[in-house]
Amino acid sequence: MTDMSAPGGWTPIPISVLTGFLGSGKTTLLGQLLRHPGMAKTAVIINEFGEIGLDDLLVQGELLNHVDPGAATQFVKMNAGCLCCTVRGDLEVALRDLYLKRVRGQVPDFKRVVIETTGLADPAPILHTLMDDPILAAYYRLDGVVATVDAVNAMRELDDQFESVKQIAVADRLVLTKTDIADAHGVVHLRERLAAINPGAPVIVATMGKADPAALFDAGLYDPATKTADVRRWLNEEAYAAGKPAAHGHEHGHSHDHGHDHDHHHHDHGHDHSHDVNRHDDRIRAHCLVVDEPLEWDMVASWLGSLAQSRGPDLLRMKGIVNVAGETQPVVLHGVQHLFHPPARLPAWPDADRRTKLVFITRDVPREDIEKSLAAFRTDAEKRAKLKA
Repeated sequence: MTDMSAPGGWTPIPISVLTGFLGSGKTTLLGQLLRHPGMAKTAVIINEFGEIGLDDLLVQGELLNHVDPGAATQFVKMNAGCLCCTVRGDLEVALRDLYLKRVRGQVPDFKRVVIETTGLADPAPILHTLMDDPILAAYYRLDGVVATVDAVNAMRELDDQFESVKQIAVADRLVLTKTDIADAHGVVHLRERLAAINPGAPVIVATMGKADPAALFDAGLYDPATKTADVRRWLNEEAYAAGKPAAHGHEHGHSHDHGHDHDHHHHDHGHDHSHDVNRHDDRIRAHCLVVDEPLEWDMVASWLGSLAQSRGPDLLRMKGIVNVAGETQPVVLHGVQHLFHPPARLPAWPDADRRTKLVFITRDVPREDIEKSLAAFRTDAEKRAKLKA
């Protein structure tokens, strides 16, 4: 278990994954972001056969001409058309090579990396690469996932393509594009639908393809402004407990003790497909489990391991802070499907609330199933403890 209070624990370079369905405006957004002073010293990894537009600009060198020369933007083009499991090795090599070139002075210094996926790409394998490679973990840290959402076409895409739903479900930030040409009532319904899929992700509106990097990045557990872990901002359990969309920006209100969690179901009134049982996102559940008593770490590890083995593909994302029995420091957890990032111990609790809080976004996994699973493991652990005594 890593210790976030250790010296140098936050030296790795932040990586942000930019995803979104075909035509949702990733290319436009990325191009505008790279022109922003706040994105100086950014390295970009894109797909060779990604969306037309950015690739052409790179080939012609036009984008580089529009970017401030002092930004030291580096571009790495993947040799495959999709960042999926078959090219995870290519991504590892690209990231290692980029870092070593930075150390050797072969490329200008960079302080951030953005990985742009193709419109049909599942972000999970990229996240797995960043979470599972111990060498990359020494160089980089996952900052967050930014997903662009097309305000004109997203409702149909969410109905037809589960990839679109999954991109939204795993995101830390959602960027709503094309609102200037979208139907106003449709945008309201879309916002409700996004909040149902992923209530913890703030929605930022991109005006003419532009958005403030400060609203999109630094979405991970580590807050570079304070150089400490910001659990409240990262976990944002209030959004899941209250059933409301996350507030815009980085600040959220005080936690409310609801004592339980809620599944989020969306009813898209005014649309013919509002009650279509085949809608992909009707299978998505977002909830926060709260446990008052401290938990034995061995039990937690066994329980999560069992969940990952039995329901891995449907555990789209999980974040949590755990009160471990016998420990004064909390432990934070982060998982994507079957893979969990190595647990990390925080130097201190973020506030007076010492309860365990686990946020889940799942597919076809009701909250009750997770609760029953946890209860069974806790009961079994208690029985074994009594036998040992």
